[in-house]
Formats: sequence, C-alpha cells, structure tokens
Amino acid sequence: MTVGGESAAQQRSPECPRHPGTPALVRCQRCHRPVCPACQIPAAVGVHCPECVRGARDPRTVLRSAFGSPLGRRAPVLTIGAIVLCVATFIGQQVSGGELTADWVLLPGIVWYEPWSMVTAAFLHGGLAHLLLNMYALWVVGGFVERLVGRARFAVLYIGSALGGHAAVLLYFRLADFTVGGALAGTLGASGAVFGLFAAAFVLSRRLGGDIRGLATVIALNLVLSVMLRGISWQAHIGGLLMGAALAAVYAYAPRGRRRLYAWFAAAGAAVLLTAIVVATVSPWAMS
Repeated sequence: MTVGGESAAQQRSPECPRHPGTPALVRCQRCHRPVCPACQIPAAVGVHCPECVRGARDPRTVLRSAFGSPLGRRAPVLTIGAIVLCVATFIGQQVSGGELTADWVLLPGIVWYEPWSMVTAAFLHGGLAHLLLNMYALWVVGGFVERLVGRARFAVLYIGSALGGHAAVLLYFRLADFTVGGALAGTLGASGAVFGLFAAAFVLSRRLGGDIRGLATVIALNLVLSVMLRGISWQAHIGGLLMGAALAAVYAYAPRGRRRLYAWFAAAGAAVLLTAIVVATVSPWAMS
C-alpha cells in the first residue's frame, strides 16, 4: 500500500545518513545507526555500516554507538558488578542470620537516621527466587543499555533508578501518613533499578527506531503484577521506571556535541529532586 507515492514502511523508516531521502530498514549491529540497502555490509550477524567496517580495519579508530558510547569488545562491567554485589549481599544475608538485612533494609520511619539504606536496600533480596528473577532481568537488559550509553551514564542511570524507586516509597508513605503498611514496612530489592533499565531500554530503542512492542508488553505486565500481587513494592517499581525514563530521555535526545554536559545536568537534577523528596517526607521538621 502506498500513500503519496511512498509505502507505509518507507514513511516509518529512518533515513540513511549517507543517502538522504533513502529509507533504512535495518540498523548497524555495532553502532545502531540506520543502514540503507546500498550501505549494508553483511556480517556474521546482521549487517554493518561502512564507518564501522572502516573503523574495524584501523586500530586507531574508536567506534561509538549512536549515543556516543565507545564500542568494541567492551564487557558490560557495571552490569556484571551489580550482579556480583547483589549475589554477595544475598550470601551475607544468609550467613548473618538476617542481621545484614536489618541493617540495610529501607524503613520509611527511620530512613532519616539511616540514610545509607536508600542505596543498600537495592542490593538486598527477600529470597532466592526474588534474587534470580532480578538478576536475570538485570543481565538481559543491563548489558544492552550499558553498551549504548557507556559506563558513566549507566552508573548514574542504575543508582538513580534505585534511588528514584525508594524516593517514591517515602513519598507514598508520607502522603498516607505512614498508616499504609506502617512506618516500619521494609523495602528491599533491585527491582526499582531494573525497572529503570527497562524504561531506559524502551526510550533508547524508540530513539533508534527499533521495535518497542515487546519491551512495552514486558513493562506493562510487570506493572500489573506489581499492583496485583501482595508483598511487592509497586511504588519502587513506578519510581524507578519514571527516573530511568527521564534520565534515558536526556541521554537519547541530547545534542551530539553536548551529550556530556546534558548528562551532568541530568545527574545533578536527579540528585536535587531526590534530596528534596527525602527532606520533604522524612526529615524531623517535615514530620513535626
């Protein structure tokens, strides 16, 4: 079917940067830039663009993703590190007989006096199934996002999403006057950070023109389960999702020459927002 002389597929497809006006139906497997049929260079998996092929032949060339992150055979070090920390922490929870959990869990009623729990609670888990599900999701989506945005921005995204999820928990309990579940209802798990990564993968994939229907379905199903199942902190999931989407939007749509500046502003803005929520919800003068 054609509309105005162009097929619907052509209208939806991004243009090839090397041949303006020519639709690119696929993207380079290395840098994710659009590649039209005339530019496609077959690879072992998918196709590569001419720039990546030339760069691979020149060891001095630093290949970068569409968002400016160095490519190559870079392992997702931070993703692996987060998984190792979560597993090590879970072992510590078992060895300590629950003492580590009590020291690191996020408790809205006393978080002002235990501020470290805003971070440490994101590495705790309530059981083996909880740990395995989160680590599988982190491995699947974390490496993808880390390779696209780079390690520094990934670190801000991961920690920011975890903190955003916990800030949402504090805000919810404050609005409910700490009566829903009690002020000592503990929150733990990497789910807030994982939801942030899913949101980031969605935003980045959309920016690249990829198929986002599968990601949208996964996010929607997990949100529904978060609300329907008891014992799940849906507030942390939504907070992490929103923070991850906001940071990823800055990374995805920042001007090419100002990506680093925009990333710094995004990190600073997230820090100010999170600090304001904590002060407004659990500080002694806010509680009085």
